[in-house]
Amino acid sequence: APEQAARMKKLQEHPPPQKVEFRKRMEQEVSQFIQATGEPRRPPPPMNKIERSILHDVAEVAGLTSFSFGDDEDTPPLMVFKKEFAPSDEELDAYRRGEEWDPARAEERRRLRELAAQQEEAELEHPPPPPGPPNDYKDKYRHLIGPPPAKAAARTMEANKAYGCGP
Repeated sequence: APEQAARMKKLQEHPPPQKVEFRKRMEQEVSQFIQATGEPRRPPPPMNKIERSILHDVAEVAGLTSFSFGDDEDTPPLMVFKKEFAPSDEELDAYRRGEEWDPARAEERRRLRELAAQQEEAELEHPPPPPGPPNDYKDKYRHLIGPPPAKAAARTMEANKAYGCGP
């Protein structure tokens, strides 16, 4: 571990010439990007992990925003944005999914999410009625109970007290 720490410190103090050259080239590209008025973002070419970290550092020093997207550890897509054109969360999600950013599709998705939220609120305000039996028990036993006029007559019937029957 001490040897590795010493090696890392030495690399940080005296970076290899190709890293210095790459950093200068990235600084030139970033300054050209800043001066380009019609470009809100720029995707640089694919690069390895160290080159990406150098570009992130250069972009931060220049006052730009940079993001790496994707799961591929060797060459995930990288995008540099001007601060005034910083991406929204939806735009970043589209880039992470590997899709091209389309504001019209994003607006449609936002509208659908709002509509779903409104429907959910409406369902919470007016809950469905509590579940009940699918049919009335009286229908099931109509042959035993009889029609409604017969039930009314049965209620008015007098019991024969001699036999002890109830109505």
